[in-house]
Amino acid sequence: MTQETTANSAGQIVRDRVPVPTKMAYGLGTALDMWGLWLYPSVAFAVFSIYLGASPVLVGLALTLIRFYDAFSDPFVGWISDNVRTKYGRRRPFILIAGILCGLGLPILFLVSPSWSDKTFLGLSAVFWYMIVSSMIYIPLFSAFTVPFNSLANELSPDYEERTSIMTYRSAMQKVFEVANFYALRFTNLAWFVVPSTGKQNVLLGMQVYTCILGVVMAIFAIIIFLRVKERYYEKIVVKSQEHISLKSAFYETLTCRPFLFMLCVGASFNLGTSMLGTLGYYATVYYVCAGNTALGNDWNFWMGLAFMFGGLIGAPVLNRVAYYFGKRNALITTAFIGMIAYAGSWYLYNPHIQWLQTVASGMMGLTASGLWMLYGSICADVIDYDELHTGKRREGSFTSCGTYILKLGNSLGGFLAGVIISTIGGNAALQSGAPATIYWVRIMFAGIPIVGMILVIVFILQVPLTKKICEEIRLKLEARRGQV
Repeated sequence: MTQETTANSAGQIVRDRVPVPTKMAYGLGTALDMWGLWLYPSVAFAVFSIYLGASPVLVGLALTLIRFYDAFSDPFVGWISDNVRTKYGRRRPFILIAGILCGLGLPILFLVSPSWSDKTFLGLSAVFWYMIVSSMIYIPLFSAFTVPFNSLANELSPDYEERTSIMTYRSAMQKVFEVANFYALRFTNLAWFVVPSTGKQNVLLGMQVYTCILGVVMAIFAIIIFLRVKERYYEKIVVKSQEHISLKSAFYETLTCRPFLFMLCVGASFNLGTSMLGTLGYYATVYYVCAGNTALGNDWNFWMGLAFMFGGLIGAPVLNRVAYYFGKRNALITTAFIGMIAYAGSWYLYNPHIQWLQTVASGMMGLTASGLWMLYGSICADVIDYDELHTGKRREGSFTSCGTYILKLGNSLGGFLAGVIISTIGGNAALQSGAPATIYWVRIMFAGIPIVGMILVIVFILQVPLTKKICEEIRLKLEARRGQV
């Protein structure tokens, strides 16, 4: 770590810079986050509904119930990791062991048998029940990785500006790894997975092979993070002075932290508003832009993923500079306005006559998502300092687990609502037949719902009082009380 001191009206601020290799090593964990959590809902409708024939309502319901199940995993993992004491720290043992298990266990989510498509249990599709049971096995493994990993981001630096830099690297690398999610369905188009008798793709087999490949990479990345990234607060604060954190402190006190509640509303508004896009956007591409050609739609889904990545790579550093000059809150408001333009523009840019225009919309959406989550993470790190000043405790795991649960729930509710919307306006059959009214409503929802989410983001972020001046005053008070880290 490098440090440089600059004068501040409230005292002396030590600028703490994290080495670039450390930021990049930490950023590798976003691959596990992308592939272990977001890959599944991004392909679930294509695999389980379109290919295996399960009802889109049941697929959406399964995705929602899975997140409710997270209520019993994420928060407790956060509480446990806050209290663990090992010679390797609080977070790193979880990152190593759970990261490897997550990688090796990823293919479990797609080991359903195609013969179950016509079978039911308790009146519901066997495919639905497989989604529930396999996720019940996998989710605790993933929670044991993702909560400590996300908590570690808040422990890499106490510096207001450097936290944004860390999140910039993380967001940019996340966009790179997110391409794998967009490529997933295109991978199933490879000749290896074409059924000779029908000439159609075996999407399920393709996903099984694909997740095996990604799983090996996930395990390798978990090992690298364990070896290269250290915990800053552990030896100097947690081991020396912090007592056991009670369940009441982990849950009740965390959720009554006022700035944190508003940040949860910011994240939930964006996530619920945009979580339908993976589903509605896929349907808009396949059935509107590509006139029902699934293979062509999968190809365009990949190119849009690349555009999303490039937008994210641009968005994170650009909005980092906006935050540097104008503050994090103003940068986040700017991001929300960009998002409104992007989603409103999708009405015109998803064009069956000029198909490549949809990549422009995807790039702007990538810029918005990258910038918003980068700023969200940086501000939440400041919120944890605010909490330490008022409670005397470092509870990164508790804050992270409560936050990730709310965001995951918003994402799955979005998936469920997307399934309900599709069924309400006619379902797969109407889309496949090219029904104009059904396609029209898919496009309306795809463009309009996220805009409402962006408006709410602006409303809630204006309620968070943590400006740069206030955050630096909090840091000085903390260092005067318990020393620098």
